Amino acid sequence: MKALVLGGGSLKGAFQVGVVQAILESGFEPDMIYGISVGSLNSTYLVAEAAKQLPANQKIDWPLVSKGLIEFWIKNITCPTDIAIQRSRFMSGFDAIMSRFDGFLDPAPLHSLMRRSVSLDSLRQSHLRLKVGAVDILTGNMVYATPQDAHFMEYVMASSALPMLMPAVKIGGNHRTAFLDGGLRVVAPIKAALQDGATEVMCVACHSEQMDAAPFNYRSFLQLGERVKDININQLVNSEIAWAENYVEKQNLKGHALKLTVFRPSQPLDLDLLNFNSDDIARLIVQGFKEGFGQITNSK
Repeated sequence: MKALVLGGGSLKGAFQVGVVQAILESGFEPDMIYGISVGSLNSTYLVAEAAKQLPANQKIDWPLVSKGLIEFWIKNITCPTDIAIQRSRFMSGFDAIMSRFDGFLDPAPLHSLMRRSVSLDSLRQSHLRLKVGAVDILTGNMVYATPQDAHFMEYVMASSALPMLMPAVKIGGNHRTAFLDGGLRVVAPIKAALQDGATEVMCVACHSEQMDAAPFNYRSFLQLGERVKDININQLVNSEIAWAENYVEKQNLKGHALKLTVFRPSQPLDLDLLNFNSDDIARLIVQGFKEGFGQITNSK
């Protein structure tokens, strides 16, 4: 069983899109796709694109699927308002005082885009296994959802709901539930794929091993919050990859053949959620493809 694992990383997911193109052009054909945060958006779109081909062709053209994902990003994610609408900071502060804070950003544009672009029926009819992860912030538990879940698309939205910046998602409108970004607990869900029986895993992480050491305004609430998040995510993804590499090595020594390939940026990626344009997205996609292609070529 071959698994494509797509980690979190907000708009750094554009880099991930480029790497995915390199992976799928190399001949890798996944049986299962796992996603967290922006990886949940990319994985859901990939499976939806693949499902479109099956009735006519009975075979998935994976390079064509990945090109569809690139086109999706290039056409639809060109500026901050394509993702979310900034709320009034004054009102956000007031709402925080009144204990009704609902994030600094309204992700309605992203939610609308995904619902227009993805057919839940197609996902459910696909033979591909798809899982996305979100965190139940009331219990602290990590929850993996599949298209067979009644409110799957809400789990996808929850998985990509950035803590503090975006509101928690109430699954099925149930006010006793509140879900946020799966990256709070797991950034690269390699372990979930291995536990489900994957024997070959291609993982695309959006974070380099080392963090960006460039100075920033740590007295800015938003910049400080982003930095704290980046520190936690960097530690999580490094630990997850180290665990997976150690696990695969031990299993191979026991005679259980497993293969793990991890792709991640050579240097920290820089893309501001509140200030980017289509050129920035294209730049990261091209960078991802070049680095992914280079790693695949060098490994042969």
